[in-house]
Amino acid sequence: MPALTDMRRYLILAPGEFATTAKTAHGVIRYAQDQTVAVVDPENAGKSVRDVLPHLGSDAPIVANVEAGLKYKPTSVLIGVAPVGGALPQSWRGEILRAIAAKLEIVSGLHELIADDPEFSAAAQRSGARIWDVRVPPPVPLFSGAVYDVTQPILLTVGSDCAVGKLTVSLEIVRAARARGVRANLAPTGQTGVMIAGWGICVDRVISDFAPGAAEQLVLQAARGGDLVVVEGQGGINHPAYAPVTLALLYGTAPDALVLVVDPQRKTLEGGFHTPRLSWHGLIELYESLCAAVKPASVIGIAVNTHGLSARRAQAEIDWIAAETSLPVDDVIRNSSQALYDAIAPRISKRAELVA
Repeated sequence: MPALTDMRRYLILAPGEFATTAKTAHGVIRYAQDQTVAVVDPENAGKSVRDVLPHLGSDAPIVANVEAGLKYKPTSVLIGVAPVGGALPQSWRGEILRAIAAKLEIVSGLHELIADDPEFSAAAQRSGARIWDVRVPPPVPLFSGAVYDVTQPILLTVGSDCAVGKLTVSLEIVRAARARGVRANLAPTGQTGVMIAGWGICVDRVISDFAPGAAEQLVLQAARGGDLVVVEGQGGINHPAYAPVTLALLYGTAPDALVLVVDPQRKTLEGGFHTPRLSWHGLIELYESLCAAVKPASVIGIAVNTHGLSARRAQAEIDWIAAETSLPVDDVIRNSSQALYDAIAPRISKRAELVA
């Protein structure tokens, strides 16, 4: 990634979506060391982030447009959404051009590359503004098997679907492990994780033959100076559109343990598909059987996304899944991530790959 001398001061662009689907914005505000100084969302202009989404813990103001946000002295504009297909909303073009004219860095995790757009590129050349397309991967080698020699345990989050909270759970496990004196490091595999950590590879942008090699390289780097590697999961193993990146992480990171992240409110998979969500036992069996063919790894705990449920209903879902699976289960946002980590920590240990 292009490094800045100082920490970024983000003006986050999320018009009409900040309160709902702007998961990139939410992750950066909650977890990144870079400061969010303001959010662009006309629907909530005049409020603060805390007024709209208290759990993000930020008092950054929400403004109507980029022009109004300039008074907070941002260094960078972050595109705060990750729409299906990764295309830039056309109505946002004017705001991005205004930011470029103000010489602000543009940070984007979209599949549609900002630097490849002739209008944006020409405007950036005129103003000297930088463009960081986070999804552009570096050159990566084919999978080599070097990950099997990593001595630290490797934990991978896997999901019942895409966008269920795998990054959030990964970050919370890292945080809880560090609170217990374990030097846990995140291996970021998606655009929001890369923005938060300041490094990583968006594996879904890597050519399929090289995706396991990219995943392997992330583990090798995250293992340096650490006691535990926590890999941010992607997609879902039975999702028609996103299973390939899930499989690349399952094999390329060579995990020793899996944490399953689920949203019990979904009955079908995200994206307009009619593919049913698998049962908890079905998901566990599928993930473990795929690992068993190369390097065995077990699901050692389940993180439940209970956002939108009442406290009573949320606890009922957690208790039911725990009874059904006999595994440690919790919601790391609604409740304590420390409790789930403490329950799964004794189950995190090195496992060997299969040898002929």
